[in-house]
Amino acid sequence: MGKILGLLCLFFVITSVIIDLGQLEGLITSINLYACLLVFTATFVYIIVTQGLSRYVIKRTLEALATIFIIATITFLVLRIIPGGPFDTDKVLPPEIMANINAKYNLDKPLWHQYFLYIGGIFQGDLGQSYKFIGRDVSEIIAESFPNSFKLGFYSLLLAYLVGIPLGLYAAAKHNSWWDSFFMFLANSGVAVPSFLVAPVLIIIFSYNLRWFPPALWNGPEYYILPVLTLGVRPSSVIARLTRSSVLDVIRSDFIRTAKSKGLSERVVLYKHVLRNSLIPVLTISGPLIAGLLSGTFIVEHIFAVPGMGKHFIQSVTNRDYPLILGLTLLYSAILVFANLLVDLLYAIVDPRIKLS
Repeated sequence: MGKILGLLCLFFVITSVIIDLGQLEGLITSINLYACLLVFTATFVYIIVTQGLSRYVIKRTLEALATIFIIATITFLVLRIIPGGPFDTDKVLPPEIMANINAKYNLDKPLWHQYFLYIGGIFQGDLGQSYKFIGRDVSEIIAESFPNSFKLGFYSLLLAYLVGIPLGLYAAAKHNSWWDSFFMFLANSGVAVPSFLVAPVLIIIFSYNLRWFPPALWNGPEYYILPVLTLGVRPSSVIARLTRSSVLDVIRSDFIRTAKSKGLSERVVLYKHVLRNSLIPVLTISGPLIAGLLSGTFIVEHIFAVPGMGKHFIQSVTNRDYPLILGLTLLYSAILVFANLLVDLLYAIVDPRIKLS
């Protein structure tokens, strides 16, 4: 049952990618999205039940909610403590206008009253209205921009794993060879070179010289390639280095020597025994890695003019847009907490010896 759900989940993920890259819209897109969410949820529940992790998940979920609540509280207080207000400008507004603005956004009320109004709104699913995008709810702004950041992060994450794990595995298999040195040189370079340097180099080569891909915007699959490559270089390099190090540790273990003594081929030993036991360190960094990529990277989105959350993060801080800052912070925190919980559950699948309690 678990394998069937896993295959169905993989099928819907692949079809979602094909639908997106094919720019197909309409009923089939909605059906596939809901089916993917349904199968993913069923797979998640199946893992929890069969592994006996119900109490653990409930405990972690309550801890996650408490963590998000604490983050919301600290962020709220820090924004109020910092000198200056969201409507302070070089041009001083008349006191009557300032009084009306403060009354409209409840800024004239005591701090404790503002706090309980905000927390009460969160429990009702209301993140408030933006101070700078007049008449727009924060939830509406997030719903509009998050899919683009998520899509950019998803493809970058996919690239990171599809490149990083095989690269690290092959480098470890060819340890101390020319290939090992070459691949690790690439990985070290990918870690060392920042995104704001990778992006213009890719734009100059592939947009202005070769004219293969458009340099900016987010209007179709051809626009995805350069920002995805830019955002995926560093995590794929990190995963490659970590995979290589972990594989070299596992490959010297006694059970690997036993598998080889049974006459198993190098390929079977490498992919069936070594790789699976080498994935724990990769999973460990996957939580913050997933959260960081799926929420978008400000620099990459800014350089390639991707209409994601990056510009809202920057503008909200610059404009002192309290509700938008709080809403984006809560979203990032929720993604980070969920990603870490998912990684913890994957520990028990990858290595049955690990018992979560």
